[in-house]
Amino acid sequence: MAWPRALCSGNWRMVTVGASASPPGGQGGCPAHRCVVKELFSSLGVDCNILELDQVDEGASVQEALSEITSQRTVPSVFVNRVHVGGCDHTFQAHQSGLLQQLLQQDPAYDYDLIVIGGGSGGLSCAQEAAVLGRKVMVLDFVVPSPRGTAWGLGGTCVNVGCIPKKLMHQAALLGQALTDSRKFGWEYSQQVRHSWATMTEAIQSHIGSLSWGHRLALREKAVTYVNSFGEFVEHHKVKATNEKGQEVLYTAAKFVIATGERPRYLGIPGDREYCITSDDLFSLPYCPGATLVVGASYVALECAGFLAGLGLEVTVMVRSVLLRGFDQEMAEKVGASMQQLGVRFLRKFVPVEVQQLERGLPGRLKVVAKSTEGTETIEGIYNTVLLAIGRDSCTKKLGLEKIGVNVSEKTGKIPVNDEEQTSVSYVYAVGDVLEGKPQLTPVAVQAGKLLARRLFGGRSEKCDYVNVPTVVFTPLEYGCCGYSEEKAGEVYQAENLNVYHTLFWPLEWTVAGRDNNTCYAKIICNKLDNDRVIGFHVLGPNAGEITQGFAAAMKCGLTKQLLDDTIGIHPTCGEVFTTLEITKASGLDITQKGC
Repeated sequence: MAWPRALCSGNWRMVTVGASASPPGGQGGCPAHRCVVKELFSSLGVDCNILELDQVDEGASVQEALSEITSQRTVPSVFVNRVHVGGCDHTFQAHQSGLLQQLLQQDPAYDYDLIVIGGGSGGLSCAQEAAVLGRKVMVLDFVVPSPRGTAWGLGGTCVNVGCIPKKLMHQAALLGQALTDSRKFGWEYSQQVRHSWATMTEAIQSHIGSLSWGHRLALREKAVTYVNSFGEFVEHHKVKATNEKGQEVLYTAAKFVIATGERPRYLGIPGDREYCITSDDLFSLPYCPGATLVVGASYVALECAGFLAGLGLEVTVMVRSVLLRGFDQEMAEKVGASMQQLGVRFLRKFVPVEVQQLERGLPGRLKVVAKSTEGTETIEGIYNTVLLAIGRDSCTKKLGLEKIGVNVSEKTGKIPVNDEEQTSVSYVYAVGDVLEGKPQLTPVAVQAGKLLARRLFGGRSEKCDYVNVPTVVFTPLEYGCCGYSEEKAGEVYQAENLNVYHTLFWPLEWTVAGRDNNTCYAKIICNKLDNDRVIGFHVLGPNAGEITQGFAAAMKCGLTKQLLDDTIGIHPTCGEVFTTLEITKASGLDITQKGC
């Protein structure tokens, strides 16, 4: 059946499928509508080809095949530059919205309307939305194996080696704490409770596999071409796709989106690539890591250290300078203190200079030599596993961006863009973690990718709002925040113009369990000059992510301290503490808690 394929993939500028009288098979349609559509294109100065289904052999079969492709069973059925627009009404709606003009301006000489390089959250969001809007889209995605040989499928960091497995391992650790608490609530069990690393990782990897397969299925359903190859620009509008066998294919597109994300950084010291692992490897590690040294103080470092400790492992964190750089430092130190209460050991102001293998095995034994950042002191430690979490590097170096003139920051490797995610080259855009100066979070990339596709192909104008983006650090005691840190708020608004309300609080669930009553902490930062508007929200406590999500929506709506005071809390919950904040830091009053 050549006609349907030709309409969707040929070099037709404008085609109307219709019938001169009544279409074969008795399907609904109207010759008058065909004429009206033809008149519209004539007024736009566009020639069109008309296929009369009752004038060609097997016309009924052609229409049946087209209905399967387009889900439209009436005529006329309009195609512009390989994109199905719809019937008469849809065509006029597209004309009124400007979409029809955009379609007519597209150059059919390109293989695709859009090629997305990178199959992570942002790239997939953009690709699928563009396909929904009728564009011909390709996704190029290729995972370069880690030095330990770890690779994964479609979905990017979040699905495979980030948010999803991290949160599930965090949950596994919380269940261990719940077992301990349960005795105080009357649960009696005599058998020894052990954790099986293999059972946990097998279950998590099975779930990840289903998510990756779901992404592939979604691309297929939306007719997005997925190619498991590494994309590299070779000239303007043209990329070379290289698969794992080294086979190369060239593709062209009218527009491109860079969504290649980042990968973990290595120290550049003897033994790091040979013997250390990163978050790329941890979540599918086939053996329990044992006594672990976590190098770094990023949220990735503290989250991994936290759940490993929660699973009963001996964990040490080596910190070069401060915890959670870029976050509120008071909150960061409280996170560290809460982890120390769980048995995590911190080595402050030290950096590794060498990693040696003492014994092979799964996990084996490693010796780490470290040097003080404040003097000449050196220390040594023996561990089963060394996990590096010292930062991430953008995957932009081998994309051939310099061949087409895309600006890339020499310092960070990230891509500067304007407020519409457009790079220095007009037809190349970027979303996600490769962007210079934007939050590196999955929901941000998803939102930016979706809105970008709508602007490019749907006649929309909405831009991604990068202000007041909430986030959470999934340490054993979660830290959620939205808006400014106290340090940054002071820089922007001046400390004397701020009211900082805060309190410690004791979750009801912790009382019977006998857990500390002055560990959880809540803080808001308000701008005195703007009706005490809340410009910073911070909470350290159970389910901090769930709490922060709701208050983030309120901050988008202009939340003030008075509005919080006017809100009736849900009792007994952790979130209600924000409706009863009374003590400011400036007052110096005691915030310790005696009860719930």
